[in-house]
Amino acid sequence: MRLHPGETEAVGWRVVTVLDAVRQLRDASPGVAGRPRVIGIDGRGGAGKTTLAERLRKVVPHSAIMHTDDVAWNHAYFDWGAVLVENVLRPLRRGEAVDFRPDAWITHERPGSITIPAGADFIWVEGTGIIREELAPWLDASVWIQGDLDEQERLVAVRDGDSPEQLEHVANWLLEEVPFMLREQPWARATMIVADPPQIDHDPDSELVVARPTRP
Repeated sequence: MRLHPGETEAVGWRVVTVLDAVRQLRDASPGVAGRPRVIGIDGRGGAGKTTLAERLRKVVPHSAIMHTDDVAWNHAYFDWGAVLVENVLRPLRRGEAVDFRPDAWITHERPGSITIPAGADFIWVEGTGIIREELAPWLDASVWIQGDLDEQERLVAVRDGDSPEQLEHVANWLLEEVPFMLREQPWARATMIVADPPQIDHDPDSELVVARPTRP
């Protein structure tokens, strides 16, 4: 398996139900009250972050998904932490709803806004770069999705195409992603590692294959 430079392949994989995974993430922050638990879901493009967030949301009726790509859109590949904190994570910490229209949305006339209702039990914040030192105080738990980089790159190419513009975007992205990941090592900070694709038998509809992170 080809992994990020510096990433250690997880060991001790085990099968858990999706609901048990939610319970483990909940138990990582037992003192939360009066606000939703905020759980980060990180991994490379093509790792399955959005799919995993949807699976987790389905087993927690009062939960919502927030995509960091909506904050990063026409703003920056990774330099969006402060914007996310001030306009999304801080209101959530106060138990408030979020209704945020980023500056880039206004400048480029993108309709709508980033909305998260009040009263949710969990907020699943998915996106590459969500697990970082800067945001650690604002996350109650986190998940890193570990998978083969070759397969993830293939899936991104299938999803986004291989036009010259897309290839340039990917090249520019990697110039920032590689040093960012080496510095932050989200696979070591995460509460839980999820395998995608998993290498052991499980029920893909109701179970996940998980491991504990390997600390440096």
